Amino acid sequence: MWKQIFNKLPRKSSKSDADSARTPNSGTNTSSPGSGRANAASPAVKRAAVFPASAIAGIEPLLAFKDVPSSEKLNLFISKLSLCCVVFDFTDPVKNTQEKELKRATLLELLDFVSQNPPKFSEPAILAACKMCSINLLRDFPPNYQSSNTNLGENDNDSEPTFDPAWSHLQIVYDFLLKFVTSPSLEAKVAKKYINHSFILRTIDLFHSEDPRERDCLKAILHRIYGKFMVHRPFVRKSISHVFYRFVFETEKHNGIAELLEIFGSVITGFALPLKEEHKIFLWRALIPLHKPKSLGVYFQQLSYCVTQFIEKEPKLAGGVIKGLLKYWPITNSQKEVMFLGELEEILEAINMAEFQKVMVPLFWRIGQCINSYHFQVAERALFLWNNDQVVNLIAHNRHVILPIILPALESNAQNHWNQAVLNLTLNVKKMFSEMDDALVLACISSYNEEQEKLNLAVKKRKEAWELLESAASRQPIAGNTAVLVTS
Repeated sequence: MWKQIFNKLPRKSSKSDADSARTPNSGTNTSSPGSGRANAASPAVKRAAVFPASAIAGIEPLLAFKDVPSSEKLNLFISKLSLCCVVFDFTDPVKNTQEKELKRATLLELLDFVSQNPPKFSEPAILAACKMCSINLLRDFPPNYQSSNTNLGENDNDSEPTFDPAWSHLQIVYDFLLKFVTSPSLEAKVAKKYINHSFILRTIDLFHSEDPRERDCLKAILHRIYGKFMVHRPFVRKSISHVFYRFVFETEKHNGIAELLEIFGSVITGFALPLKEEHKIFLWRALIPLHKPKSLGVYFQQLSYCVTQFIEKEPKLAGGVIKGLLKYWPITNSQKEVMFLGELEEILEAINMAEFQKVMVPLFWRIGQCINSYHFQVAERALFLWNNDQVVNLIAHNRHVILPIILPALESNAQNHWNQAVLNLTLNVKKMFSEMDDALVLACISSYNEEQEKLNLAVKKRKEAWELLESAASRQPIAGNTAVLVTS
């Protein structure tokens, strides 16, 4: 658009054009907002050669806001927004350098305007602002952009993220959008027509960006939109849920899961009690399955916080959450097992006795398996549960059920585990149980020894049976269609 307009404009001289193209940043430091405004206030002849004065009829778009009366400021605001709707190619750093710098200066002026208590935004101003933000921000990423390192675990993402070369403009537009949305001059009743479902959905799509700076900006903006536009809150929650569903059950590739969970962490704190069925469904169908992907470590802290917030809101959800963790328990991934045990401890700190008793049998069977793990970090983390007073209190009140499940694992560790630290922790837990109920511990040890004797006897009988079969087979002559086992 600009190029077509520029071609129609008369040039003063080829020499002056060449000089301006060679020195687009002359006398300007583009790294600060102040310098950008200085650039915008450069001589009118230079500005007119880049920004056509006729772009918006009736007002010069590159006038400073301080140079127009209050009644014309919104018209100038709209005029500047219209100019910033042109998107430049940043893959070529020497192309349109002067235009890029002047657009950046105009964006800084717009940011400064919305930051300084502007007049109430009219509907055309809101439309122009949303259009400018949409054109500059709501873009599609290349096909290979979404498949570089998002499906890897936290220890495998050694490749560098891809940064948008236009970030010098994008950052200012993001800052403008954040200030615009949070401005008291913006009425939600009017703005909801333009910050609508389509705008929100495409904003959520941008969380796929590999640039952490962009995701941080998006996180702040989406959170503010959720807070200001109450009418859009159910749609925002539903749209984020769909991102989680697609990530868990289809692609396992997404860069912004941690940021989206961080938004939800603050949203959950505002849920009214009793929790709506919609919110519980989100817990069961979105948050619990998010424990499944291999890349859990990237967003585990935010996920654990969201789950804990739900349980603090409604403690009776703890039993269902533990069942969900047991369903997705990572049998062959030791790092994830350590994370699960850490989250399990947080849940046990908030659980009530009734809910605990519903899940204690499968829960401590799984903890027993972790205690016997040959990976010393898993075994250590499981045994560290006994350092928590709340967990010990729950076990003490239900020791007649839990000790017969856990003690065989402790005995097996005491006799066979290779790691000295795990062995010491095992002996400490056994000592704690003995102090808790020595008679029950002795009974459990006796039962464990009897079971071991039975198992040893069964192994011995099975071995003898195989020896008899081998002996009988060796005495049989080979004839006709008799099958013969050939060993090398």
